Amino acid sequence: MRPTLALLAKTDFPALRRREVSTLQVNLGYRCNQSCVHCHVNAGPNRTEEMSAETVDEVIACLDREPAITTLDLTGGAPELNPHFRRLVIAARSRGVTVIDRCNLTILEEPGQDDLAEFLAEHRVEVVASMPCYLEDNVDRQRGKGVFDASIRGLKRLNSLGYGRPGSGLRLNLVFNPQGPVLPPPQASLEQAYRAHLLQHHGVVFDDLFTLANMPIQRFGSTLVSKGQFDDYMQLLRGAHRDENLEQVMCRSLVSVDWQGWLYDCDFNQQLGLQIRGAGESRIHISELGRGTLDGNPIRIADHCFGCTAGQGSSCGGALADAPEAESRAA
Repeated sequence: MRPTLALLAKTDFPALRRREVSTLQVNLGYRCNQSCVHCHVNAGPNRTEEMSAETVDEVIACLDREPAITTLDLTGGAPELNPHFRRLVIAARSRGVTVIDRCNLTILEEPGQDDLAEFLAEHRVEVVASMPCYLEDNVDRQRGKGVFDASIRGLKRLNSLGYGRPGSGLRLNLVFNPQGPVLPPPQASLEQAYRAHLLQHHGVVFDDLFTLANMPIQRFGSTLVSKGQFDDYMQLLRGAHRDENLEQVMCRSLVSVDWQGWLYDCDFNQQLGLQIRGAGESRIHISELGRGTLDGNPIRIADHCFGCTAGQGSSCGGALADAPEAESRAA
């Protein structure tokens, strides 16, 4: 039994159905050079799950037969540790597909990744970088000692290549996660604070800040359970639900692909084992995804979905709406 699935399965979250798929989010494996407290994937150096060359080929074939997919979102673990990462990036970019690399920044200093930053810039890959705070103590507490300094070095290196600089076309977005079982503060005001602090103290620039809620699953969910905070956090998420966020949740137009090629409505469902179901409740593989395959398909929901609709909302692209007035006053 996965750590919190039994606690999440029974839900009154509103029913949702899919629209046309425009984003393919591919998890290339759970191996990572870090083990972050807030990680909803439970990734780390000892994980061995990794997408094979054959499954990567299936992803590329899907891009060829599904022209509506305009964005390939690569995640992990550290997606760059997959030996087929660069081949997949090159294949997608040659087809005119936007590629996003969800980068933890410290990977830029790992052995064998010496030219990773230059590779990303050469192929004009959009970098979405985890930076859960602009203060050293908070980052190191959440992600490990020395991670903040390594992240700043990574950001400076990306900046030197043009990332985050106006007119370069090389997008660099940062990701904020709260320290614990609380909602993220308003995205717009936090972005201003990030921008001012990182520029003044480190000379770092970036494009946008994405604020993401911590999901009560995997490592973070287990921590909540062990501290007796799970029920309180779920009450917070449910109490802050806003119906207007339902129109913009990412699962309507995004499909998540696990390292074996099976499809899910989102990366969070992937970690809970809630696979997309086809006719006869059969699971669906990336090799079967084609034009209109999932249009109108019901989205599998559980209580963790309230994490995407609470307050200003949360998605892989950050907040879904302006923060509610009450939340703004509390921040």
